[in-house]
Amino acid sequence: MQTESLKKIVADICSKKTESQTIEVKAAAEGCPTRLFDTLSSFSNQDDGGVIVFGVDEREDFAIKGVYNAQDLQKRVTEQCKQMEPSVRALFTVCEINGKVIVSAEIPGVDISERPVFYKGVGRVKGSYVRVGESDEPMNEYEIYSYEAFRKRIHDDIRTVSNSKIQLLDENRLEGYLDAVRVERRNLADNVSQDEILELMGITSDGMLTLAGVMTFSKYPQTYFPQLCITAIALPGTEMGIVGNDGERFIDNRRITGAIPDMLDEAVEFVRKNSRTKTIIDENGHRNDKEEYPIKAVREAILNALVHRDYSIHTENVPIRIEMYRNRMEITNSGGLYGKISIDALGKVHPETRNVALANMLELLKITENRYSGIPTIRAEFLNAGLPVPVFSATHGEFKVVMKNGYDKERQSLPESIIDFCSTPRTRAELVDFTGKSRTYTMAKMVQPLIDSGNLKLTLPEKPRSSKQKFVKA
Repeated sequence: MQTESLKKIVADICSKKTESQTIEVKAAAEGCPTRLFDTLSSFSNQDDGGVIVFGVDEREDFAIKGVYNAQDLQKRVTEQCKQMEPSVRALFTVCEINGKVIVSAEIPGVDISERPVFYKGVGRVKGSYVRVGESDEPMNEYEIYSYEAFRKRIHDDIRTVSNSKIQLLDENRLEGYLDAVRVERRNLADNVSQDEILELMGITSDGMLTLAGVMTFSKYPQTYFPQLCITAIALPGTEMGIVGNDGERFIDNRRITGAIPDMLDEAVEFVRKNSRTKTIIDENGHRNDKEEYPIKAVREAILNALVHRDYSIHTENVPIRIEMYRNRMEITNSGGLYGKISIDALGKVHPETRNVALANMLELLKITENRYSGIPTIRAEFLNAGLPVPVFSATHGEFKVVMKNGYDKERQSLPESIIDFCSTPRTRAELVDFTGKSRTYTMAKMVQPLIDSGNLKLTLPEKPRSSKQKFVKA
């Protein structure tokens, strides 16, 4: 780092009076901080690494205090770097600001195959950290395991399921799959028995069913894994806890079970059922119904969650979650990004596959293409629908996609939208559903001002409180 770059970083810290995802400040006027391993670990365990700035005191409102001795500080920080596994190689920069000496230590992010970087003094479990905003948080057991699983190429989808029974598989689905194997995998078409195909394709291992085999072909996988399912809820507001007009917490609430193909179909139907459909009349008077969410994109997002979620023992008690709010839908699954890929690279490069056997099974069943086209399809469908591109994120061992439905944009011009909505006479209930607000707020704060301003009028002006009252554009 150039000294001018360090000065700019310090000026930014003093101006904003905060640390960040990649910046940590340490007071060092009286000596070298003795506990750096949490920050050394967390910076090393993120792709962008980070910078530790010594000589700025957070406790004194981020005042520039300088360091006690730049040379000795670098020596002692290097000693602490050597106590990490693998050893951290810091790059130091020294500059002077207002007569005070400032030292920075750039901590590079290490390759995912070497993570987690941890403090040897307490071991991998207690000495591994992850950066969350401006703080260093201990990694949980699953986050540590996920790095181990990638490094050792552990595929949890082919772990065996004790007490599982082949006779409880869906015979029709299995037969269709075997037919597809013999057609698509020609070297398995002749002189290979059914039992050998099941073993070679990862449905069984040493005669026992694998998790992938159970989740794809069992009549009811939740016999063995009760929580490997989908919980789906539709909510009346924009946040959890907001109740509807009748005090309801949920518009719909369902636990979706069954094999993956069945859960996929039922989950898509849940979204379709709980989505609002907008009717658009074109210039020729033709009626067109516009879906709240592009169903093709919804299917891809749910399928991605089912195929690419983590199926280890650490997450088998965590269902996939679908949460439909008034302004968005969130789909969350256990398992962060797998392998050497970043959020920004999703859909642009071919990532490594966490559950190879499972993906191959679903490909042969024509449920997924397994060609890494899911995320590009999701983005394209939303763009074509004139909706914001979904936002993908991976934090604390979870992957989430957030899909916006345009509600927030509509609310920015809600008075005009209400007027347009009332081109056809509307009931109070229709107006409440349209605004997403309570009945009292909708009528008193939104509709009545439009009546007072002459933009709306009553269809029964002589009976303003009538249950048959409707409101129409003036």
